[in-house]
Amino acid sequence: MKIQSSFKWLLPAIVMFFGTTAYAQQIDLGVRGGISIPNLTAGGSEENPLNKGYSSRQGPDFGIFGEYHISKLFSIEAMISYSSQGGKKNGLQAFPVPPQQAGQLPPGTTYLYADFKSQAKLNYLMVPILAKFGWNLGPKSPLRLYVDAGPFFGFLLSGKQDITGGSTTVFLDEKATQPIGQQSFDQNVDIKDQLNTFNFGVSGNVGLAYLFGRSQVFVEGGGNYGFLNIQKGSANGKNNTGAATASIGYAYRIRK
Repeated sequence: MKIQSSFKWLLPAIVMFFGTTAYAQQIDLGVRGGISIPNLTAGGSEENPLNKGYSSRQGPDFGIFGEYHISKLFSIEAMISYSSQGGKKNGLQAFPVPPQQAGQLPPGTTYLYADFKSQAKLNYLMVPILAKFGWNLGPKSPLRLYVDAGPFFGFLLSGKQDITGGSTTVFLDEKATQPIGQQSFDQNVDIKDQLNTFNFGVSGNVGLAYLFGRSQVFVEGGGNYGFLNIQKGSANGKNNTGAATASIGYAYRIRK
C-alpha cells in the first residue's frame, strides 16, 4: 500500500519533470529594434536648478536576445541592447557661473539664467535578465500575448551635452528681470567623465507575437528605470535615468 501511495505521488512529479525538460530544450534567438523615449528625473533632496525641468528626447533602442523556455507559460530572456537615455530642456534655464565671471557677480551667485536649448545624450549598453510569461490566444491561434520584467545592468558608452541658442541675454535671476549681458550657447560638451559608468535598475515589456513554424515576429512596448544616480558628484544635483520603449522584432527557435 505504501508503494502504491508513493507511486501515486511520484508519477505526476515524473510527468511534470519531463514536461519541463522538454520545454527547457526550447531556445529562441532574436533581434529587436525601435525607439527609446528617455527622460531624467531629479533625485529628491539633491534637486537644484540644473537637474530639474527635463523633458523627454528620442533615440534608437536595439539589441539581440536569447530566450530559454522553462515551461509552456514561463521562460527566461537575456538581452544585450543599445539604449538611448538622457533628456532635454528648451527655454529659460539655469547654468553654472563661468569661472571667469565668478568675481564679477554679486556674492553668493551660483547660477545664471538664459533662454537656450540643451540636450543630454547618454548611451548605454544594457543587459536585462527578464522573467517572461506568455499565453497563446486560443488552442490553434498563432498569436501569443506576453509580459516580462526583471533587473538590468547598464554600462555607459558615451555622454554628451548638446547646447544651442546662439548669442542670447544672460540674467541673474530665474524670472529674467536682471540682465547682465550676452553669451553664446552653441557648444557640444563631452560629459562622460562626470557620470558614473555603471547603472542598475528594472525593465519590463508587454508584447504580442505572431508564431509561424519555428519563427515569430512581435511588437512590444515597455520601459526601464535606473535606481542609481548618474552623476559622480553633487555639483549638478542628482538625476535618475529611465525611458519608455517601443520595438518590433524577430526570433527563431534554434532548438525545438
